Amino acid sequence: MDKPQQELKFTPFAERHIAMGAKMVPFAGFYMPVEYSGITDEHLTVRQCAGVFDVSHMGEIWVEGKHALDFLQYVTTNDVSKLYDGKVQYSCFPNGKGGIVDDILVYRFSGDRYLLVVNASNIDKDWNWLLQQNSFGVELNNVSDSFAQLAIQGPLAVNVLQPLTGVKLDDLKYYTFVQDVFAGVRDVIISATGYTGAGGFEIYFDKKYAEVIWDAIFESGHPIGMKPAGLGARDTLRLEMGYCLYGNDIDDTTSPIEANLGWIVKFESYKNFIDKDLLLEQKNKGVNRRRVGFRMIDKGIPRHGYNIKNMNGETIGIVTSGTLSPVLKEGIGMGYVSAGYEILGQEIYIEIRGKMLKAQITDMPFVSSGVLK
Repeated sequence: MDKPQQELKFTPFAERHIAMGAKMVPFAGFYMPVEYSGITDEHLTVRQCAGVFDVSHMGEIWVEGKHALDFLQYVTTNDVSKLYDGKVQYSCFPNGKGGIVDDILVYRFSGDRYLLVVNASNIDKDWNWLLQQNSFGVELNNVSDSFAQLAIQGPLAVNVLQPLTGVKLDDLKYYTFVQDVFAGVRDVIISATGYTGAGGFEIYFDKKYAEVIWDAIFESGHPIGMKPAGLGARDTLRLEMGYCLYGNDIDDTTSPIEANLGWIVKFESYKNFIDKDLLLEQKNKGVNRRRVGFRMIDKGIPRHGYNIKNMNGETIGIVTSGTLSPVLKEGIGMGYVSAGYEILGQEIYIEIRGKMLKAQITDMPFVSSGVLK
């Protein structure tokens, strides 16, 4: 096994990954498992049973104070005032130029206390951005290095976790959370969220309890065939659901309107946020490109960076994410296409190794809980 570069960070579970035979790779500044038993096997295990992802590389930032809500209303596009204690919201930071600093989760603990969960590759960027925008006098605390996080995903995730907590997990609605005892550890955040579309939970806790919680989960999950899963399966699972990956499908040059994330941009009169006027203009006047999903008609696997063309061979866009779907057994992808080509059913062509292979614009998600949509 190649030794990691000295500057790479390790999650609290790195030794567990290596001991379980994971293939380790550098990712977002961390030494992370990309696969264990194989991407397809792990993918299908999550869709049909349950899998465990180490997502401790993600960032966590507390926002606290009497003006916390006002601050978050300004720096995010979604309407934070709609949250209640124990509710989670998907949102993004607009960058003042029509692009996206990051896509995030907002957890409301109280009216003056929120937790932001941000992408690993953007922790420093997000932190500095929030500091720059903080004219509201809120208290910001970057606790990313003290948190560990595991995502237990799949239809049987509740079977794995229920023996470890007194919280009635079946009563925990999608995008809500509680903070309670888990595996004997206090103050664990149990969140009914995830990045796979297969159902399940994400749990956050002090990293000093990492081994205790990891071992408890695997002991509970062993009888039903639960497996560890790596970044590879995480990527194919999120792509089957049409979920964006920052750095691929969205970034500082893509607006949430272009990215078809208009549903997280709230233009209510009482909400003033960065780029509001610009994004409202895009909504009303339209944009020159749109993120779309497509399925291959011809046999081929689309990949990030491949050109999208029309029937005349003219380049009309670019693939941002692509894979061979383990569920559908065919190539699927997302990308941006010029206005007029985003219509469902529209035939397009993906340039793969110099060949023009036919594909079709389709709705997303591509699958629903592992079943063809």
